[in-house]
Amino acid sequence: MAEQDLVALVKRLEAVALKLESAGGGAGGAGPTAASLGEFDVIVNGPFKTFMDLSKKIGSEVATMGDMVEMAFKAHRAYLELASKAKKPSDGELPMLQKPMADKMAEIEAFREKGRRCEFFNHLSAVSESIPALGWINMAPTPAPFVKEMCDASMFYTNRVLKDWKDKSKAHVEWTKAWVQTLTGLAGFVKQHHTTGLVWNAKGVEAKSVANHGVPPAPAGPAAGGPPPPPPIPKDLFDDIKVAKPENKDEQTRSNLLDALNKGDGVTSGLKKVTADMQTHKNPDLRGSSIVPAKSKSASPKPNAAVKPAVAKPPKLELEGKKWAVEYFVKNPSLVIEETEPNQSVYMFKCEGSTLKIEGKVNNIVLDGCKKCAVVFTDAVSSCEFINCQSVQMQVLGKVPTISVEKTDGCQMFLSEDSKGVEIITAKSSEMNVSIPNGDEFVEQAVPEQFKTVINGIKLSTNHTEST
Repeated sequence: MAEQDLVALVKRLEAVALKLESAGGGAGGAGPTAASLGEFDVIVNGPFKTFMDLSKKIGSEVATMGDMVEMAFKAHRAYLELASKAKKPSDGELPMLQKPMADKMAEIEAFREKGRRCEFFNHLSAVSESIPALGWINMAPTPAPFVKEMCDASMFYTNRVLKDWKDKSKAHVEWTKAWVQTLTGLAGFVKQHHTTGLVWNAKGVEAKSVANHGVPPAPAGPAAGGPPPPPPIPKDLFDDIKVAKPENKDEQTRSNLLDALNKGDGVTSGLKKVTADMQTHKNPDLRGSSIVPAKSKSASPKPNAAVKPAVAKPPKLELEGKKWAVEYFVKNPSLVIEETEPNQSVYMFKCEGSTLKIEGKVNNIVLDGCKKCAVVFTDAVSSCEFINCQSVQMQVLGKVPTISVEKTDGCQMFLSEDSKGVEIITAKSSEMNVSIPNGDEFVEQAVPEQFKTVINGIKLSTNHTEST
């Protein structure tokens, strides 16, 4: 959706809420969420405003993403105001009303993926990992814990921002704190006012689908002794809202998926029934196989339905500003970076079966999306990081203060004598081993993957469990 279309749609949603307020002024008053909007505005005008001001101060990609987040929050508030004035629409009508916010959240995620090489990738990731918290409006019966979970999902990246910038710029530290406070405040707001799910105004007016452009007539007359019925909603209430056609296949697929999920119980209506001849407990011949007999030849995939292989991209090893980019190498065991500076970083992306040797001292080293790769380096000023990798190895010959492993399966770390004081930070990873020098030999230790948590009063106490 084009930026101007999205801005117009958000403004129109806000106008819808105002019209509903005007149309339903005498019909039972504002809904239970109307008063709570003031508390939501406290968050917006408090920590979120600080977050926005600091985003603009930091500038670059952080400011660009900040604008996207601001649009998402405006759409979110417009949706909350609509809920305070109207009855809950049908499940099929919800995606249309939520589209401004959903599109902006998808745009934030896409912007983060495009910014993997930028200096502020951790900032973008912190926001991208937690912005789904706005999706609490579709969560029941425990939406507040969902917001907390999304906040926790960004902790890996917010901690990295704090670590990388605490001695460089206070603005980045305050930016991180403001974003966390925004999410924490949102969780408290949801817990207090929408404990079991988004509260709609049961006595409000009908909020018909924007696609249908129609509303039911008002009741014929007031009940004896009761308040007068609400006036009809203006027929042009939703006339200006149009949903932009997805510009590409991925957006169309996402739109179709959201439409399907919002059918509620109807989401399973299109599934095929498992007949008796497909059930293994009634057909012993099928128990040794995972293949279900086809009902007809038409069920067989057509030759042209095969998935096309990904297009291989040319490998690259070059210095881009202060960053060494090492990308798309396959089965190359002799990659070398010789002329390095302490203020340079190394970013190894989508490589497979390759080994990289880094001579001299660099600021930090990142392996992202690599498989069966190894990196050997002398010194790193800040860290060596592995993200979304499989079967990777590293060896430090000098010193590295921090090793970070995230969403990685299989990571072997060989330390030097000077690196015995290293801090190893792990998240969502498995099969991690550290080889510690002991004289002329190495002693291998496994990094814990399993933990035990007990409740100590009102706090949690977590310790790793020893493997047996």
